[in-house]
Amino acid sequence: MPFDFLKRNKGSDTSSEPAAPVEESGPEGIPFDGWTEDWRLVGRMIVEGRLSDVLNKRDPIAISDVSWAPIDGSTPLAPAPGLKSVDPYDLVIVLAGHASLPEMTEEKRTALKIHKVSYEVALEVPPYRVIGTVMLYPGSVPETMMNRSSEMFVPVLDATATVGDLPVGNAPEPAILVNRQYLRGVMQVDARTGEQHKTLPS
Repeated sequence: MPFDFLKRNKGSDTSSEPAAPVEESGPEGIPFDGWTEDWRLVGRMIVEGRLSDVLNKRDPIAISDVSWAPIDGSTPLAPAPGLKSVDPYDLVIVLAGHASLPEMTEEKRTALKIHKVSYEVALEVPPYRVIGTVMLYPGSVPETMMNRSSEMFVPVLDATATVGDLPVGNAPEPAILVNRQYLRGVMQVDARTGEQHKTLPS
């Protein structure tokens, strides 16, 4: 197994940063389904809290029970016991199921809708295309997601992803976390068709 298969795309070298230690009495972790430029990794991240918050810390994350496979589906998932940590910089998208998200009361869910505006978008994060809904603060537009930000991963809700013509995961996913460092294009679309909204005749 090539242990250096992951490609790092950040400017500074943090290869000396240790992964979070795994304590015997520590958390069982949360499931993750991460996709790099070449590989799919499925397992558990030995962390607590919301998956997006953990990834946005940008620190290497201890992982366990990992399987991997090429993103083109040419071979099935196979155990990868040698993989003990993953660097968030290497992950292009992460499928976030309900088990990886904290419980949210109806009151909090309503407050989120009041304070943010929803947009249906298509995001180009080569080699993936992600279509779904993003929630932005008033005054922001989806194109501003291309700007530099302290938020490394942005959640796309009720999302579908493809690599070429191949679907990723089980569409639609409750959320797909997209690494903005790989973001190459943003377009407002009809999430049902993935096509750009047509301009109505005046």
